[in-house]
Amino acid sequence: MRTPVNDLVGIKYPIFQGGMAWVATGELAAAVSKAGGLGIIGAGNAPADVVREEIKKVKSLTSNPFGVNVYYMSPFVDEVIQVVAEEKVPVVTTGAGNPGKHLPLLKENGCLVFPVVASVALAKRLERQGVDGLIAEGTECGGHVGELTTMVLVPQIVDAVDIPVIAAGGICDGRGVAAALSLGAVGVQVGTRFIACDECQCSPEYKKAILRAKERDAVVSGPKGHKVRSLKNKLTKQYEKLARNNASFEEMEKLGEGALRRAVKEGDIDNGSVMAGQVAAMITEIKPAKDIIEEMMQEAEEVISRLNSFK
Repeated sequence: MRTPVNDLVGIKYPIFQGGMAWVATGELAAAVSKAGGLGIIGAGNAPADVVREEIKKVKSLTSNPFGVNVYYMSPFVDEVIQVVAEEKVPVVTTGAGNPGKHLPLLKENGCLVFPVVASVALAKRLERQGVDGLIAEGTECGGHVGELTTMVLVPQIVDAVDIPVIAAGGICDGRGVAAALSLGAVGVQVGTRFIACDECQCSPEYKKAILRAKERDAVVSGPKGHKVRSLKNKLTKQYEKLARNNASFEEMEKLGEGALRRAVKEGDIDNGSVMAGQVAAMITEIKPAKDIIEEMMQEAEEVISRLNSFK
């Protein structure tokens, strides 16, 4: 299956791996890239030297294209961008901010830039600034969320811009890929499904929580303007209690400090933030990244073939 993004990025399959903070390490990114997708390191709030080490790790494991997701609320964002440019990372995805001020530096160093967007207005603004493509992310996704679903967000952004659009949020199998392509996207970004893969370095407890998840377990909680989708547990219940008591933004922010790391690295799935999308309920086994991608592509082709038979 080839779309315009295959040739633009230099990948076999039109699949980006989500740049999940703490989860998307060099090992996972390399595995996805080796399998023909675009593996992406999640920089999160990590210092620049840590991000550089993860980049070098990927380069030591594969010569295929890969990316780094830059989180614009990180206190190290300027330093991380400098490292990404120096290392000439093939693709940069961005979240929680506008990468406009860094575009000249990234372009000078051959980086393709794909910001994550959750609105048509931001998509248009970023296209004018000269980004190479967009990742339209619906509220079904794990982590920080917008308000529009993938089903309605993607076609609106596709209609509003003339650059490639990648669909994200609620995609974990070939049916999701086929649906995204039918909405006008040229590829998909997949996050939660890659948590439950062999090469993901997160705690076994985090992976088991994904496998146990039911259809209503991925809930949205947190302070206004910074809400995230994660699996319900003691932490999300604490957020709900604070919200009922009209707690301050600062109080809610304090509750979430270090919560993602506790879940991903320490395996504390009761008090940590088990970020995951609504597709968690569809994930039933842990597999190698290569198997996940190849099965996803095969199913997508079967779905498209079946739809064509209806003519």
